Amino acid sequence: MKAVILAGGLGTRLLPYTKTIPKPMLPLGKKPILEYVINWIKKNGVKDIVLCVSYKHKKIEDYFQNGKKIGVNIEYAISKKPLSTAGQLKTAEKFIDTTFVCTYGDTISDFNLKKMILEHERKKTLATMSLYDYKYMLRYGVINTTKNGRVNSWDEKPMFNAKINMGTYVFEPEIFSFIPKNRQYGMDDAIRKAISKKRRIDSFVSKNDFIDIGTKETYEKINKNYKKNNKKK
Repeated sequence: MKAVILAGGLGTRLLPYTKTIPKPMLPLGKKPILEYVINWIKKNGVKDIVLCVSYKHKKIEDYFQNGKKIGVNIEYAISKKPLSTAGQLKTAEKFIDTTFVCTYGDTISDFNLKKMILEHERKKTLATMSLYDYKYMLRYGVINTTKNGRVNSWDEKPMFNAKINMGTYVFEPEIFSFIPKNRQYGMDDAIRKAISKKRRIDSFVSKNDFIDIGTKETYEKINKNYKKNNKKK
């Protein structure tokens, strides 16, 4: 089995850090984000990796090369321009001929990927999405009213929960048929298209949180924590 890691985005929300370095190569403590992602995949038994790269891809290639130094085998799918998530995935099509894992190169997860793969194979589904049961408190009081405006309840700062996408998938190769070539195309577009064609999409819900390095503020906070942990070792 192979894992495809999407690592071609511009990372504009992390400027100026990403002015000279691609987002997946930003350091967290002593290692780049992407190395944590690869090590997690390797820990779950997948050692053949396809890196989908674009923006400043030489920085990634020069660091990881063929992956031998960190115990994996790495191939590169290179695009001339960023293509969004599913569009970037499409560039890896020639490397894939069976069930595969796909994840984002800027998201650090720590759930049981092995179990997710087994469930995907057992259900014989086109795609399995990793979801997190996210709970949050609304900052405001919720006032419920009747149609004529009469107040019938007041729920102060209620708790809500929603299943959110963690950015790791297990796919069958058929997913590529739902993605146009050489176009900006989101993973949400590909999944919605598959659903519209009555293809089965399943989910794997994790209780383990994940780290999405999406903004400059998030990166600075997480990097500070990783540096602290390194000093303790």
